[in-house]
Amino acid sequence: MTNNKAILVGLCRDARELMAEEESLEELARLAETAGARVLDVVLQRRPKPDPTLFIGKGKAQELAEGISRAGAGLVIFDHNLSPGQAQNLEKVLGCRVLDRAELIMDIFAMHARSAEARIQVELAQLQYRFSRLVGAGLEMTDPGAGIGTRGPGEKQLELDRRKIRSRIARLKQELKKVEVRRRTQRKSRSAMFRAAVVGYTNAGKSSLMNLMSKSGLKVADRLFATLDPATRLVVLPSGQRFLLTDTVGFIRRLPHQLVASFRSTLEEAVEADLVLHVVDCAHPARDRQMQAVRQVLQEIGARSEELTVYNKTDLAEDRVLGELAHRDPGACLVSALTGEGRKGLEAALVSRMAREAGAA
Repeated sequence: MTNNKAILVGLCRDARELMAEEESLEELARLAETAGARVLDVVLQRRPKPDPTLFIGKGKAQELAEGISRAGAGLVIFDHNLSPGQAQNLEKVLGCRVLDRAELIMDIFAMHARSAEARIQVELAQLQYRFSRLVGAGLEMTDPGAGIGTRGPGEKQLELDRRKIRSRIARLKQELKKVEVRRRTQRKSRSAMFRAAVVGYTNAGKSSLMNLMSKSGLKVADRLFATLDPATRLVVLPSGQRFLLTDTVGFIRRLPHQLVASFRSTLEEAVEADLVLHVVDCAHPARDRQMQAVRQVLQEIGARSEELTVYNKTDLAEDRVLGELAHRDPGACLVSALTGEGRKGLEAALVSRMAREAGAA
């Protein structure tokens, strides 16, 4: 039986980053629990830069190994991406499985992938990540100092693994191209209508907003990456105007670039949309950093559509916070997808944007 008792490890390089790193570790704990792990402890190491061999340094790694033994943990999850060498060295010293943030997020995506498209996208990301690990392992094994008897058979097995993964990646890319062509055709058939794409940090309430606007009954769950498959719904406003609203996959800090690349066909909805509705959990203490993470991914995929910020979950936020947000961002909409509060303001903003688009056409 797999031991999923986990210890989480983060690294803070500068005192100014302390709060952000602590928030990131809290988020990592939620990710670990979503994946089925039981978090026993959280460790935050302070050092100016990662150790190239053991990431957290030899002394801290040995101290962590003792803690693992006492707690009976079977898994250590690092809040940063590890090099292949670091991961292997840490497993030797710690005596248990070691994952980094990227692997954990991809594991959760694999858990929640329901459609054929999502499964292809996730498997492609995982294989590309694993391939980079094999390349790293191969480089280490060919090192002259690696030891007698470790080169030949090891390299042959690695080369076989590489070949299999390379072949599977090529097949998945072909399948994904077919999906992309199908999506492009669908977008062309809908090009006459105004299109809005819902983007946001994971668990910000994108699906809830979709349900509020379109009565579509999409699955809603209070967990990270509850839905991966995009959904497009027709929305008819009280004014009689109609537009298409598309949900997209949730974003997160340090989202693995392999996932961004694999989900590009899904994220193209945000690139091609006339308007991006950026949904923000306004009650979350890290909302500004979450907004920054979303905008970084949008920039990475080349999304240049006009953006309308929708501060969601107003029912959970303090009046002081709502006042500050209204003052700081007067063009934004304040709503609660749960209670329907602020819906009229959002609909008015959409009517205005649609009229502006029609005038520019």
